[in-house]
Amino acid sequence: MIYNHLKNRTFLLLLATFFSLTLAAQPTIENGKALFKANCATCHAKDMKTAATGPALGGAEERWADYPQSDLYSWIRNSAALIATGHPRAKQLYADWNASNMTAFKTLTDDDIASLLMYVDGVYEGTYPPPVAGAPVAGSGAAEASSGFGWMYWGLLAVLGFLAFLLFRVTNSLGQIASEKTGEKFIPKSFLQSLSSSGVIGFAIFALVIFLGYTTVNNAVGLGRQQGYAPDQPIKFSHETHAGVNQIDCKYCHDGARRSKHAVIPAANTCMNCHQAIKNGSEYGTAELTKIYASVGYDPSTNTYIEEGKTDDELKAIYTKWIGDQYKAAEGVEELGNEGEQLVADQWDGIVSSLTNDQKKTIQGPIEWIRIHNLPDHVYFNHAQHVTVGKLECQECHGKVEEMKVLEQAAPLSMGWCINCHRQTEVQFTDNEYYKSYVKYHDDIASGEREKVTVSDIGGLECQKCHY
Repeated sequence: MIYNHLKNRTFLLLLATFFSLTLAAQPTIENGKALFKANCATCHAKDMKTAATGPALGGAEERWADYPQSDLYSWIRNSAALIATGHPRAKQLYADWNASNMTAFKTLTDDDIASLLMYVDGVYEGTYPPPVAGAPVAGSGAAEASSGFGWMYWGLLAVLGFLAFLLFRVTNSLGQIASEKTGEKFIPKSFLQSLSSSGVIGFAIFALVIFLGYTTVNNAVGLGRQQGYAPDQPIKFSHETHAGVNQIDCKYCHDGARRSKHAVIPAANTCMNCHQAIKNGSEYGTAELTKIYASVGYDPSTNTYIEEGKTDDELKAIYTKWIGDQYKAAEGVEELGNEGEQLVADQWDGIVSSLTNDQKKTIQGPIEWIRIHNLPDHVYFNHAQHVTVGKLECQECHGKVEEMKVLEQAAPLSMGWCINCHRQTEVQFTDNEYYKSYVKYHDDIASGEREKVTVSDIGGLECQKCHY
């Protein structure tokens, strides 16, 4: 009986060893980076030093140093709940930022928040990304804590492994003693044989099923989501230059956003409103502007639109002349020379490659941009409802496009992300014709019975509002 009891103890220790490897999560700076992009980047500056929609995150732990760490974790996880308790730091932050609640992230674990703060500190202090590829991140107190935390797990694993081996030896010895008393022949097992027992194998199969099931469900949930997706477009277009430096309103180009379901990708004719006059200055070179001219059939040398029916060779002559003239003006030469001719030829080949494909044989015609933001077919989303009625800024969903040289998907656009926004976002009732019919809510606000109305209060969480 003692022998069987110790065998069970050995098996339990082996299970503990397995769980210490598979279930022990620890904060990592890479996990923090992923969490920041998924949850924080929409409202907080990525340099951690600049205030944006929300405050700069760098030094947050120092600013909360007078309070327990759990208070900061509670603030990050659900700021509204902490404000409701009367917490002085939470109330002050709420007042400083125009009584605007931060989105709740109730699913974040303590390890997730530790990872997030580790990443914030690393970026703020300049220790992340490391100055040398592959070099360890140093200098951050959070990073050092993480390193120690990791060694603790490895130490625990070593201790458990040693105890498992020790108990294996004890069970063999006791088994031999028990066999001698009963007169039975004792055949000792090796340590590896003990690991191949039916109990261990059964548990391993069970753990594998759980792991594969979790992986399958997790991948299925993330199917079609492409946060951070930034494909190469047929024309290199910098939102940083247009929306940032030149401060062109998003809705000037994406005119549909204010009046229809779709924001629409602007036609090249919209580009021509400016580039019929602005023919140089592109940070990407002459070829990118020439792609616009070629797609609409505009001759920038003569400021006229080209008659229909031109052959490919005739179009090539028009645009290579333009490219060559720009090169000669930039270099201050009268002839192209071998280098200039090669440059013109390469740029023309790039233009043809970008504007044509197996289906589109000519450079003229619509530019086939690659779509970045794409919701599932069963999801209904109306830009006008959010932009014109809800008065949301484009950056709320698309991130700081005015800082993007290459446009990328900033938000996850997941169902949970939308629901959290609907729960937190206050409807702008004041001077908004669309919401005049909500008489009761207006009366409640006027009488002081209600401070605000959120999207969820007016049906923003009803399934049929977003799903057909």
